[in-house]
Amino acid sequence: MSKYTSFPEPNDDHNPFQDPSVTQHSSNTDYPTLDLYNPFDNRATGPPPPYEATSPSAPPPTQIPPSRTTPTEPKNYGSYSTQQSAVNSTTEDLLRKQEELERKARELERRERELDSHARGTGTGRQNNWPPLPSFCPVGPCFYQDINVEISQGFQRTVTIMYYFWMYTACALIFNLISCLSLFCVDTTGGVGLGLAILWFLLFTPCSFVCWYRPVYKAFRSDSSFNFFLFFFIFFVQVVVYVIMTIGIPGWGFSGWIVALGALNRNMAVGVIMLLNAVAFTAQAAMGVVMLKKVHSLYRQTGASFQKAQAEFATGVLSNQAVRQATVSASASAAQGAFIGAQ
Repeated sequence: MSKYTSFPEPNDDHNPFQDPSVTQHSSNTDYPTLDLYNPFDNRATGPPPPYEATSPSAPPPTQIPPSRTTPTEPKNYGSYSTQQSAVNSTTEDLLRKQEELERKARELERRERELDSHARGTGTGRQNNWPPLPSFCPVGPCFYQDINVEISQGFQRTVTIMYYFWMYTACALIFNLISCLSLFCVDTTGGVGLGLAILWFLLFTPCSFVCWYRPVYKAFRSDSSFNFFLFFFIFFVQVVVYVIMTIGIPGWGFSGWIVALGALNRNMAVGVIMLLNAVAFTAQAAMGVVMLKKVHSLYRQTGASFQKAQAEFATGVLSNQAVRQATVSASASAAQGAFIGAQ
């Protein structure tokens, strides 16, 4: 007992797990370990079963947690140069839009000044500007025309298309003159057609501008029912003439389909030229029908009527100084004749 009542020396201390009986028992595999043997089990009548070593089970596969972006994770917003270029492009877009708005504002102010000058009747902005003739020409412009100023925004596109359509009509008549001239070069018996082609060009070009383009321009400018009806009547006749031009009756001075197909038998080149002219006349007639329907649909939206047209015509006739003087002179002559006859 003296061995356990005093502190042993460091070299004399023995490890209790190194005892031969313990090491012998731990090295024997015939006995189960404590985690398999229950000494308090009453059903066990014999010695404990021999120990059977179990194969270690495979460890469960490791699961990689899904990666997710946390609020604290830094985001890649691009390099500094990329951000700077984006800011510069945005600034340029804003500056360009600002310049465009300022330009539109200046244009609106100019239009307002011109409309005010027209309303006051000062005549400063009312100088004739059509046709745009050079300064050295002895004949000056005859009409004033400015679609962007005098026509409202909703009708500017239609009036512009009508103006370009009139220009297309003039070009088609020039092409018709060239076609008839080429036919006359290969067939001298077609002199009548060439003369009529020259007449149609000199007659239809100015008359179409004055008779149907100017009425539709003034109709949309001042919402004039009288000019609307004048345009419908004259332009309908013009469309009928376009159809006749497309047909191409021989001897009428129009390079339509009949004359063009007949010219193919005389000369292939001349026939091709006249066929192109016939195609131009066909497009002209189709466009005329479309624009007639377009203007009529806009006319119904403006609230014009035949009664307003009659009132405008009566007002225009009575306000004309020449008409009033002629009426007064005719009335005075009739009264003087009746007085002399009564004597």
